[in-house]
Amino acid sequence: MYKALLQAEFLKIKRKWIWGLVFLGPFGVITLQAVNFGIRYDYLTDLYKDDLWDGLLKNISSLSVFALMFGATLLASLISSLEHQSTSWKHLLALPLSKTKIFIGKFALVFILLTVSCILLAIGSIILGISLNYGNDIPLVNLLKTCFYPYLASLPIVALQLWLSVVFNNQALPLFIGIVGSIFGSALPRWTIWSWPSLSNQWDKPIINVCLGIIVGLILLWISTIHFTRKDVNS
Repeated sequence: MYKALLQAEFLKIKRKWIWGLVFLGPFGVITLQAVNFGIRYDYLTDLYKDDLWDGLLKNISSLSVFALMFGATLLASLISSLEHQSTSWKHLLALPLSKTKIFIGKFALVFILLTVSCILLAIGSIILGISLNYGNDIPLVNLLKTCFYPYLASLPIVALQLWLSVVFNNQALPLFIGIVGSIFGSALPRWTIWSWPSLSNQWDKPIINVCLGIIVGLILLWISTIHFTRKDVNS
């Protein structure tokens, strides 16, 4: 059932620019860092001479966290808008599918699209590092942490943005919350979900943010699913 539901969801976005957004995020991050390292190659190479790959990945992470949260906001809004704009919620909910499966299917679609973005970011990071002559000894563990730890820590944001985007026909509020959270996330108190993708905490252990992101993300998904199943969607 979920397989057929996901196939239907992917069919809806087949000719939409949502796929362009999936590629644009990692492409933009890698391109900006390529320009950064290209212009300041000698300085940055000397600065990170003890561990060139680590320096590169830190710079990539500084941009990718914002791109990730901003991308999650836009994807959730765009995917929900497909139903709001075509006023197809009532038709969708009239199908012999539980509302639980419909909502989880939407979440799964956003999750898969963001996963693709993270994979592309990892591939782009490897290409950039090799192009900068930083060697073929790629720190795969550090690379995966850079690309996927912030993503896992941001799952509560993904669940929240999808919830808001589905519930509100007007996307102004969901977009406002997501954009403000993306911009000021690192400056917010560490207990707020928008600060978690930065992987900063008082124990200096990023894995804590990751675990919190997974646990709270699942809780928010559960709460939002229950709310969706009990609420009439006015489109």
